[in-house]
Amino acid sequence: MADPLRLYGLRALVTSGSSGIGEAVARTLVKHGATVLAADTLNSGVEHHFRSVKGIDGLAVNLLDPARLPDLIEEAASKLGGIDILVAEFPLQVNEPLADSGKELAELLERRSALVARTCDAALPHLMKSPAGRIINIGFLRSLFAEGGADAFAAAQEDLAVFTKQLAAKTGEFGITANYIQPGAIMTPASREVFRKNTALRDFCIKQSAARRLGEPVDIAKVALFLASDDSAFVSGTGILVDGGGSP
Repeated sequence: MADPLRLYGLRALVTSGSSGIGEAVARTLVKHGATVLAADTLNSGVEHHFRSVKGIDGLAVNLLDPARLPDLIEEAASKLGGIDILVAEFPLQVNEPLADSGKELAELLERRSALVARTCDAALPHLMKSPAGRIINIGFLRSLFAEGGADAFAAAQEDLAVFTKQLAAKTGEFGITANYIQPGAIMTPASREVFRKNTALRDFCIKQSAARRLGEPVDIAKVALFLASDDSAFVSGTGILVDGGGSP
């Protein structure tokens, strides 16, 4: 049973919040007492998506232009009355699942780094005013990477790990924690489309998981709840891999 007081009074901004992991996180946080602003792309329909959900408002913005993200943070802080929790995920996609750690991955990581860094930097002044500031970065889905793309997937995880660890070192003195969640193969709308076209990749991901299944967005949301709550007050600069366990 949900504890309605676990996040009572806390205000959360969740990016990419209209579907998949973002939607599951938004619904989970509000279920436990938070007030949530779910931001998503201009054509996502997020401004209408949560009309029947008390405690969640939707905001349509340009999530792929780093220069626009400070405005998103200020609008979120204005609508929420402040920001205590930032859950950062961005809708970056590739034409075909990546097979190696080449130029395309480097460019993808550079884009993600710019988006995450700009968002976190803009949010820090608001999080510093919070008694329970939390930053939770969400890594790329396994479906962005081909069967032979294990090294590229690992490189993407390491890139986010380094960034988040550095962020935690900078924010710790203000009582702000910064962590990341690395999803495995999670059945989101984006990955469903990839797996529809590439059933071999889907079967490979299932076989690679000790749980022998694909994950669901709520599997990520439950971990985000832990990292957003007081239960994780002394956890910072680290990541949690949510993939059902690796297959030996």
